[in-house]
Amino acid sequence: MKLAPIFNPDARRPSPKPVQVDLRKVFVTGTVLWVLALIVFGLLKYLGYCTVKPLIVSISGVCIGLILLIWEYFNRWDYRRLAR
Repeated sequence: MKLAPIFNPDARRPSPKPVQVDLRKVFVTGTVLWVLALIVFGLLKYLGYCTVKPLIVSISGVCIGLILLIWEYFNRWDYRRLAR
């Protein structure tokens, strides 16, 4: 019966283990992509196109990426311990 796990918790299959991901690689990749977007929109602004809003978004993305890298540095031990 498909509804058995809802009514009877003993009928549920065990949950899979969480996948351990290196957050540093993820955050560095995202930050590098935001830096590339910042360069592209900066060049477009230099060429005379109106790209103020995309520049602000790109700067925000770079700032958030740097903050996440700092967070990852200080919390690396905690989330790796929890992923085991």
